[in-house]
Amino acid sequence: MLLTPYYHQENAVIRISALQASRFAKVECSDFNPIHDPDNKRFCVPGDLLFSLALHFYGISESMRFSFSSMVSADMGLIFPDTKSDVIVITNEAGKAVLEIVRSGAINKTPAFIESMIKNYVSFSGQNFPSLLMPLMKEHQVMFNPARPLVMYNSMSFHFDDLVNLDTDKEMQLKLESTEMQVDGKRANNFLNFTLFSDQQKIGSGVKKLIVAGLKAYDHKAITDFADAYEAGRNNF
Repeated sequence: MLLTPYYHQENAVIRISALQASRFAKVECSDFNPIHDPDNKRFCVPGDLLFSLALHFYGISESMRFSFSSMVSADMGLIFPDTKSDVIVITNEAGKAVLEIVRSGAINKTPAFIESMIKNYVSFSGQNFPSLLMPLMKEHQVMFNPARPLVMYNSMSFHFDDLVNLDTDKEMQLKLESTEMQVDGKRANNFLNFTLFSDQQKIGSGVKKLIVAGLKAYDHKAITDFADAYEAGRNNF
């Protein structure tokens, strides 16, 4: 199973170590955001891993929305409730919500289809920086602070046009359609819109929302130096 190396389960409690989370980010997502480094003081588990676990436990519904409400630290106990509800709240052991899922429509629990969706989405999601955010920051002449980058995963959603009749044996592809940045003072909402394909036919669409905080005036050299160092870390992994 794709996710087996990246979490461990104790009865009804899921735990993710810093090493498991960091390796998932780097190996599966090509995501080298420093916040996922085990020794980072602000370390948090990648939202893409929580998303992937949710699909693993609940399957893929025709429409799904994932909203992240708080960061998950290393080895935090997580409860993925056994429920058939259309609204699912993932909490820590203290009952604090970390992820809310709203779903509707048919549900598909075919393991190969779920794994294909996970692989396609997290590979796309890991392109946040520098590929997708750099052009947006340059266009709007803003950037995050390279000394303290704050790029937060806010939410994602997707919808399949006809999940019931979809041939899930065919290979799935995910393609970026458009990007948008909305600047509001020191923060910016960023929308990454994508389309899902199967056998070259459109089967659905979705959007990922990121928040970039601590904005400052765009400095081409500073952000380019940061991006070069980021890419060097990715290439040397």
